[in-house]
Amino acid sequence: MSETVLPELPQELWRAGKLELAHGVRQFLQVMRVASAGLGQYLAEIESRGAKDLFGYGGTVTWFADVAGLSFKEARPVVNQAIALNPTRALDGSAVPAVAPTTAAVAAEGLVGAERIQQILDILARIPADTSVEDRESAEKILGNLAREAGPRQLADAEANLLAWLDPDGNEPKDPEPKQPRREVTIERHKDGFWKLTGLLDDELGARTAAALEAYAKPRPVDEFGQADLRMKCERLGDAWAELLDLAIACPDQPGTSGYRTLVHVTIGLDELKTGIGKACLDFVGEMTAREARMAACDCLMLPVVMNAAGEPLDVGRLRRFVTPGQRRALNIRDRGCAFPDCHRRPKNCHAHHIHHWADGGPTDLRNLVLLCGFHHRLIHHGDWQVRMAADVLPEFIPPQYLDPLQRTRRNTLHRAPS
Repeated sequence: MSETVLPELPQELWRAGKLELAHGVRQFLQVMRVASAGLGQYLAEIESRGAKDLFGYGGTVTWFADVAGLSFKEARPVVNQAIALNPTRALDGSAVPAVAPTTAAVAAEGLVGAERIQQILDILARIPADTSVEDRESAEKILGNLAREAGPRQLADAEANLLAWLDPDGNEPKDPEPKQPRREVTIERHKDGFWKLTGLLDDELGARTAAALEAYAKPRPVDEFGQADLRMKCERLGDAWAELLDLAIACPDQPGTSGYRTLVHVTIGLDELKTGIGKACLDFVGEMTAREARMAACDCLMLPVVMNAAGEPLDVGRLRRFVTPGQRRALNIRDRGCAFPDCHRRPKNCHAHHIHHWADGGPTDLRNLVLLCGFHHRLIHHGDWQVRMAADVLPEFIPPQYLDPLQRTRRNTLHRAPS
């Protein structure tokens, strides 16, 4: 093998022009590639003789890693590439031809580097096993000669053409086995009364979940008083989750609830619930304030439980449905969605709210009911807005004085066609 002569560096490299710099890079690159090809020939010869017999190492990769100061992982591709480009000998002395002799010749000229060599070897490994030796050799020769000038994209295009020529029918189609969906959800209650929900969803369910939440998490439009939706996205997604849960619970086929939005077990007595002072147990999963229970009880299935001082149940009442399915259908037809001014929520996203609360003696009839979405339902219960039934038996809302000093009544006109 001829001796490789390194190019000389100019004494003052910073004075070199752009052509001189480019020429120097190409020269050193070629020297590096020629040296790498020569190194590969040495490693292939060591592999043929056996590193154990020559140096007492278990294999060529281990020996080369030690000599070169490399890790086993770094040394392995160098040795594998050297064996693929150069002929070796088997244990019985028989010749083992190189996998890519044309590519090796081009590499010896310094015209192709390790990355393109590996790309060619990967392409050759994807050629069908039943391809004839002649066709395989022809394919390698085409790729090797093409690598003199071609880049990675041109070699990839050549691979597609070669595989179309060598295997026009392609691989026999197989129906892929469907992957078992991976869906994990955990929910735990903290001591402060908040719940932590975490989960791991597969790609399909994750996309469906994101789409469903995004649909209900859009910011509310600016109202007539100029108030914008100031919720952060995470808060809007949390409210969207609550709406989706309401939809699921309200489904008539929902197991356990049969379409009832909430099952409230009143464990403190109705007097405390009326005053809003005390606590209630929501379906035996935790405590809620009596104030929150008043809101939940607007559209729910109520199970009153009278307790004595020792906490012993004295009387368990019968289940009572406050808003019947027929009343709910009539409400949907009348209000056509959330009745709060400028709210676009549809009936399926709404609760049936008692204008004069049932705990205060309010009747459950259409003149005392109004559809409200979850956000505006809470606003009516906990805010300064008021709702009443007008003379035409349609709900109207009275804003707080800080929004409108005259407190002029408002209605939602979004659900009704202009007259």
